[in-house]
Amino acid sequence: MSVHGDLSQSNPHRDTVLTVGVFDGVHLGHRHLLEQVKSEARKHNLLAGVVTFYNHPLTVLRPDTKIVYICSVEERLQLLKETGVDLVVPIRFDLPLSFLKAREFVSLLQKYLGMKGLVMGPDFAMGHQREGDVQVLTTLGNEMGFTVHVVPHLALGNLSVSSTIIKGTLVEGDVVTVSKLLGRNFALTGRVRSGEGRGRQLGFPTANLEVPSERAIPGDGIYATWAYINGTRRESATSIGVRPTFGPGERTVEAYILDFQGDLYDQDIRLEFARRLRGELAFNSIEALREQIAIDVSQTRRILREVDRRVSKQ
Repeated sequence: MSVHGDLSQSNPHRDTVLTVGVFDGVHLGHRHLLEQVKSEARKHNLLAGVVTFYNHPLTVLRPDTKIVYICSVEERLQLLKETGVDLVVPIRFDLPLSFLKAREFVSLLQKYLGMKGLVMGPDFAMGHQREGDVQVLTTLGNEMGFTVHVVPHLALGNLSVSSTIIKGTLVEGDVVTVSKLLGRNFALTGRVRSGEGRGRQLGFPTANLEVPSERAIPGDGIYATWAYINGTRRESATSIGVRPTFGPGERTVEAYILDFQGDLYDQDIRLEFARRLRGELAFNSIEALREQIAIDVSQTRRILREVDRRVSKQ
């Protein structure tokens, strides 16, 4: 479907204040901007809307660049709806869209969504070769009848809240900081597939998660996590890496579900990450690995219960 088709699906009953972007992760910076969208909309009795791209523009502009996402499209759309905006409009970024001038894209937003206001960050730009920066869009707004509002970047301490920063921090394994920047626990969903059975041989059977290749994954190591299975939350210890004790192998995501017995094959499991316990290690013997896993499980149980106690007191 073309951008015309995507935009025409919405048909809002009132004019709108919009913001446009990927919004990968729907982090605190995005939420800060969306609050301004809602505020401007309320002032003028308009609808607050988000136009979000299904795919990152770089998948079209630089197709050889590997793009990973903090959350899936489905998760992103749900998170955007939960922010309280009136309208979430997903569109596909394709080659014809990439050649539209800023004026042409603005005209489409006015035609299909009744845009009367546009809210953006200071680095935002739209249109072919990013020609439509803040200055250009402000000029277009004066000419075409919409207002432009620029929202400064949000920072937490010395960290700017951005999807790029979050993905870099995730690679480092710092899921605590990632969760602070997101405003919620970082989560990863995968379908359980059959593995090599090594966890079961060690006395700690794991669920091997098949995670989409375009998903951002924490750096290699052992993590205290919560596993959501059919809506039930369970404590879990998750290993991410190549299992060096057994020689070179593919990178895997494996979760040991504490105090659980049952078949999880072909089920979807959602993991929420609480803390990284340690990096991935190569052990000299299977027994040494087994002993360390027991320590990891004990630490996981303690950490997750400490987190729950802390949250319950807030």
